[in-house]
Amino acid sequence: MSRFARRITQTSEKSYGMFQKAAAKAATGADLIHLELGRPCHDTPDHIKQATIKALLDGKVHYSDLQGELTLRNALQKKLAEYNNIDVTAGEILVTNGLTQASYAAFMALLDEGDEAILLEPFYPQHVNKIEMTGAKVVLAPLDAAAGFRINADLIEAKITKRTRMIVLVNPCNPTGRVYSREELQALADLAIKHDLIIVSDEVYEQILFEGAEHISIASLPGMKERTITMFAFTKAYAMDGWRLGYLSADASLMPGLMKITMNEVTHVNTFIQDGALAAVTGPASVLQDMVDDDQKKRNLVVQRLNQMPGVTCAMPEGTIYAFPDISATGMTSQQAADALLEKANVVVESGGFYGALGDKHVRVCFGSQSYERIEEAMDRMAGFFNSL
Repeated sequence: MSRFARRITQTSEKSYGMFQKAAAKAATGADLIHLELGRPCHDTPDHIKQATIKALLDGKVHYSDLQGELTLRNALQKKLAEYNNIDVTAGEILVTNGLTQASYAAFMALLDEGDEAILLEPFYPQHVNKIEMTGAKVVLAPLDAAAGFRINADLIEAKITKRTRMIVLVNPCNPTGRVYSREELQALADLAIKHDLIIVSDEVYEQILFEGAEHISIASLPGMKERTITMFAFTKAYAMDGWRLGYLSADASLMPGLMKITMNEVTHVNTFIQDGALAAVTGPASVLQDMVDDDQKKRNLVVQRLNQMPGVTCAMPEGTIYAFPDISATGMTSQQAADALLEKANVVVESGGFYGALGDKHVRVCFGSQSYERIEEAMDRMAGFFNSL
């Protein structure tokens, strides 16, 4: 009789957050404003589309380099050196089907059954199942919530055991909106070196920064390039979420293991869309900046309005497309607040508890997912709800 493998039956259920509840409410005909989806509202810039169309029409439809087109990897090498201060060769870059595949390859290549991987809480939930599918155990180490969700090395070191293999970092951070300082990253790097750990660094929001916030790749710190897998995507900054296109950088010694996973999984990334990625990397920076400027206007509106609502306080995000307001003064849990906003205000936000117990006093609001006008309407609806409590 057919049965599922233990990697399916003995791992936690895949969580979809508010997706199913919102779908049920939408089926009633309700006009929902979706602030739970971590996706950009902008269209993919036209020069990226046109480069992809040209590649398709020119016949770039066959198998290509298993590691990613060399012209793209050369451009990414230049970007990593100039923007991230990471010194790698083109051979130390692997083009992937989004950051999702990059992280899957990293976990599958480096984790064995019985190993432990530390996630910083509040954590990004999509990393959990992939770690568990390797047979490894997810261990949560809290960020310092009282200090604005800072990295506190003492809180992390307390979770390290002889089975710990890696620490997973999300910087800029989803869901908190923090952009970690050099001091915080150095403290984490010191832990990795002291305990001989790998850092798997999710940097998908690296270019969505506000008011002078500086993104620092932990792989750029002394002694960290050899022990860091840094993962990127075109998803957020270039509004290419549906393209499923990303890449990672890692020391040459790690590349054969990473590619053993990706080659067996998908062979390689779609050939012709890599020309679109090349156009994104080499194209005008003003296109990207225009989208970030729009996000910043929406961020300012959301934070200002949230802080005017009874029982709600919200710190100013330094990066990403998320606000993470504290709703504990309302007396509700994060899930109760998210459910009530869906039911009574037709606004979909994500429960902070979706990101771990440390997030349960919060809800996550994605201001990047809608136009300015729809964000205004969402804030009006949310204000009406909180004022009615």
